[in-house]
Amino acid sequence: MTTTRRYPGDPEDPGLPYNAFAKECPSRGTLEHVTGRWGALTLGALSGGSLRFNELRRRVGGVSEKMLSQTLHALERDGLVHREAQPTNPPRVDYELTPLGHEAARRVLSLIHFLEDSMDDVLLARESYDARGAR
Repeated sequence: MTTTRRYPGDPEDPGLPYNAFAKECPSRGTLEHVTGRWGALTLGALSGGSLRFNELRRRVGGVSEKMLSQTLHALERDGLVHREAQPTNPPRVDYELTPLGHEAARRVLSLIHFLEDSMDDVLLARESYDARGAR
């Protein structure tokens, strides 16, 4: 007997309770938070340990204060980042990954490292594409 192998997220596969390929699936929002430019870099930066807001902002070059704040709020709401406010003067706020956040960061960093290791090939492909005048 042959079994049909379905792609991950196939709407006809009842094996998973969530399906990111379905428009209404709540996992889509989290996927966007994790894989968006600032989310992926924030998770990667926090994988090294707890950081204060400005330390994190310096580590994630190019992110504005507003975007980092929005990103951290989204990741905290999704249970990937823990925010710890210290009752000091001035207030001290530290951010760190939760266990779920560490797992997400590990996977995101794997993709980041793959892309970094493959950049010579990517740059050659871009050069070839541009030389063909393809659009």
